[in-house]
Amino acid sequence: MSAPNLRGAMVNGALGAAGRPGAPDETCFHGGAFFEAIGDGFESLERRHRVINADVLDAWFPPAPEVLTALREHLDWAVRTSPPTHAEGLRRAVARARGVPEECVVVGAGSSDLIFRAFCAWLTPTSSALLLDPTYGEYAHVLERVIGCRVERLPLARAADYDLSPERLARALDGARDLAVLVNPNSPTGRHVPAAALARALGAAPPGTRVWVDETYAAYAGAGESLEGLAARSRGIVTCTSMSKVYALSGMRVAYLVTDPDTARALRRRTPPWPVGLPAQIAAVRALGAADHYRARWAETHRLRAALAAGLATLGGIEVVPGVANFLLCHLAGGLPTAAAVVAACRERGLFLRDAGAMSPSLGARALRVAVKDAATQRRMLAILADALGRPRRPRGSGARARAPGGTRRAATPAGPRS
Repeated sequence: MSAPNLRGAMVNGALGAAGRPGAPDETCFHGGAFFEAIGDGFESLERRHRVINADVLDAWFPPAPEVLTALREHLDWAVRTSPPTHAEGLRRAVARARGVPEECVVVGAGSSDLIFRAFCAWLTPTSSALLLDPTYGEYAHVLERVIGCRVERLPLARAADYDLSPERLARALDGARDLAVLVNPNSPTGRHVPAAALARALGAAPPGTRVWVDETYAAYAGAGESLEGLAARSRGIVTCTSMSKVYALSGMRVAYLVTDPDTARALRRRTPPWPVGLPAQIAAVRALGAADHYRARWAETHRLRAALAAGLATLGGIEVVPGVANFLLCHLAGGLPTAAAVVAACRERGLFLRDAGAMSPSLGARALRVAVKDAATQRRMLAILADALGRPRRPRGSGARARAPGGTRRAATPAGPRS
């Protein structure tokens, strides 16, 4: 390998495309198993009240009132009317809200739409790419199974809280690969490289290096933690932002990317007409104009995440990785059941969690990812987990510990936002 500490591409095997036994090779497995309880035919949507969908990272809060008001007042018209052909108004709204030129913005029906569209335009089976490990599984699926290119992985160590040092990243960005993909904050770890440090690492990369920075959770990291401005003025840097997780629009499927004007123009040429439906365009534009509402929700998310971490500590035997987003990665001690067993036991009780080991074998069989929810729901989650683990909850201060950077130990209270 041309860069240190890189691991070669994993081979299609028993885990299949999903990182899950028996998963079909043509798909990437995601969360959302709770729809098995609700019914994906939507015959009885009332069943949603019986489940807690903590296996996906949808926002725990509703969209801004402006979003809901616009949809309620104009739903009949929006459902039956064709949207603006190229989502021109949405592009303008993104540019205005994010402070970037409109010509640098490309919109799509969720980040997966943009990932497939861009990667299939840029890469071929002879290309090579760099991924973090662990990270969001859609990237490996597209690169290895859709395009078929060679993938190298930059392993992130549990002993270091899965941190990515900017210096190590700068060494890995040696120009030997056609694309590097960074999710920042990362999923499923929740760890975050500060934007200033990340910008320095990217700035040291050889000319022509293309880096894709997935900023789906960047708003949770605090003000000024996006590289969108840098992407707009730097050839080779692309930021991709889903509006699902931080704007509570998962069901609408809206995302955008920011890059230099030439790259953006080429991607827009490959974009089919009407890439985002009219209700989704309306919702996204209204959401982008409701900054104060969302900033308050993001701040509350940090408080709820801290409360969830403290509650997990009362269960004993759970190590919480401190993160900055709307979820927590947890490791179960050896005396506890495996993550798969805990997921199955909780599912019987209406709580859906994510076996994080399905995202990367490097996480092992005892890694859980848990979404942040409202306070009342989190209390229910903790009670169900305690029951599934077969133990009473312990007083705060006597349970799990979270590993701090550098390998020391500290109470399970994840990092708050950086401003």
